[in-house]
Amino acid sequence: MSASPSSTRNEIQAQLAAHRALLDQVAAGPYAAQTAELAERLIAAYRRGGKLIIMGNGGSAADAQHVAAEMVARFKRERPAWPALALHGNTSTLTAIGNDYTYDDVYSRQMEAFAAAGDVVIGLSTSGNSRNVVAALRVARARGAWTAVLTGAGGGAAGQVADLCLAIPSRDTPRVQEMHITLLHIVCDLVEASLTEANPA
Repeated sequence: MSASPSSTRNEIQAQLAAHRALLDQVAAGPYAAQTAELAERLIAAYRRGGKLIIMGNGGSAADAQHVAAEMVARFKRERPAWPALALHGNTSTLTAIGNDYTYDDVYSRQMEAFAAAGDVVIGLSTSGNSRNVVAALRVARARGAWTAVLTGAGGGAAGQVADLCLAIPSRDTPRVQEMHITLLHIVCDLVEASLTEANPA
């Protein structure tokens, strides 16, 4: 038997309430300052000629690709394109590394190829324990890039590796991912506003 319209509405309202409650927690916590730091680091990297490298798995891979697209295309404003790589995007590279090495190496191997001093590297992992993200963050730091990770509560292993850990206070994966993309959209807006004011297209 299918759910009644009223029970469906109640479930929708409950999920929206959970989203709103977590958003209120994030708004009241240290996350604004951390988001500002991430934006400032990316602004500085772009001013120096650096790039953004971003990665995740599953839904977090989709978010990584989304953010890279905002940087290369545009977010809200007409302006020059900025370099950004979502590391899962090249399926030949991804599957070659996964086949010849292990899936844990799919991002760290690419980091060896692409990361440089002055770059910003962002990892997305709701648990904070995605082994391929953790390994890549280690390589990125060793190569002189500044690193950030967006996780869920606790930060996991990635939170111990990155220069900045933005750990959303929840273990509910969908809610955590909703906060990640919200904060990353804010980063996109801050970066674009800062750089287009300085160098209008």
